[in-house]
Amino acid sequence: MENQTVSSKSIMLSKGVMLGIASILLAVTVYALGQSYDQPFWATLVSIVLTIVVIAMGLKEFKGGNGGFLKLGEALKIGLGISLISAIVYVIYFMVFINFIEPNFYENMYAVQESAWIDAGMTDEQIDGAKSMFETMANPMVTSGIVLISSLFFGFITSLIVGLIMKKSNEEVTSI
Repeated sequence: MENQTVSSKSIMLSKGVMLGIASILLAVTVYALGQSYDQPFWATLVSIVLTIVVIAMGLKEFKGGNGGFLKLGEALKIGLGISLISAIVYVIYFMVFINFIEPNFYENMYAVQESAWIDAGMTDEQIDGAKSMFETMANPMVTSGIVLISSLFFGFITSLIVGLIMKKSNEEVTSI
């Protein structure tokens, strides 16, 4: 650790803000295309790719500034830090979005969902149950929590996989 010349905190902050801004730009693009209520597959795919690329960039930067060494624990810490910061940045945007840009977001989302439930042939009882669940989830705090948890979960999986691929510790070098 004494050879470490790059700060994991600075990488987490810079890459987290970068990923958060990229996520906002993606959300704005989806909104501009009129697909905010459709949850398009392509946007999910782009979001996943962005997350993988930015976390990999952060881990590569840390490894390069740390004498070529990266432990799995460091990879997980950095990846989770990037994910957390990006989620916080995105949640701030989402709060602005639902309060100022699209204040009827949840009502509009409900109308789209209700139409999908009817088209799927759900019974009135099933629709009532789905409506109850929707009303519980259609809350800025719940949505923010879901964004944070899902971001951390996907960030953990990504960091674990990329960290296992990129890891190299001092012990591995000295044992050769």
